Amino acid sequence: MTSSSVPGRVAAGRRRVELAAVSGMVGAVLFVAVFTVFGWLCPGYSPTSMFVSELSLGPYGWVQMLNFVLTGALMVVFGRGLAAHFSAGAASRSGPVLVQCMGASLMVSGLFATDPSAMFDQASAHGVVHGIFGALFFTLAPVSCFVFYRRFRSDLPWRPMAGWTLAAGIVLTLGIGLLKFSQQPGSVLFDWKGLLQRIILVTFMAWMFAVACGLRRRYRGEAPSPQVQA
Repeated sequence: MTSSSVPGRVAAGRRRVELAAVSGMVGAVLFVAVFTVFGWLCPGYSPTSMFVSELSLGPYGWVQMLNFVLTGALMVVFGRGLAAHFSAGAASRSGPVLVQCMGASLMVSGLFATDPSAMFDQASAHGVVHGIFGALFFTLAPVSCFVFYRRFRSDLPWRPMAGWTLAAGIVLTLGIGLLKFSQQPGSVLFDWKGLLQRIILVTFMAWMFAVACGLRRRYRGEAPSPQVQA
């Protein structure tokens, strides 16, 4: 390899990471925007009492299913960019893998329509598959935040994100607990389960957008080398 090819390879790597960061930003905004607008437009749909995935039911359900798949794919790309940036040290492997697993789970769950949340003990095969991968997505969301918090608190350039990351992890953990309770028949929160789910999703997507913005800033113009301290 000639010395002149090294800057070219470095520049190409930086561009790939910047593209991954943009993917994370777009994915976060796309997911929330689609389920918000689509929920407003669907007759009979209640954002407070119905899950986001219930938008996949009905003649135009393909819109939300496509939203799941596209957002999941963008998250996988974003996770690869995180792996390239955090090449060593705490969370350099586990953090990006968790984000990519969440993206893959979102893609798979999007391919299988959910069952109506008001129907108990009437699960279909596609509803079960959707539920399994949806549960995996929600389980990994707070875990991802806590893993990256461990990295951010010891990484000087990323330290400003540490507090927000810890707060997001706590909100997600509490939110998922309340969401689980709200799904029980007769729960006082049953009619608010859609709102609880949206709080969880918006919290995670806002965190992902903020991390993606921070990643992109580090690769714009005269950004520093992607090698960061452990």
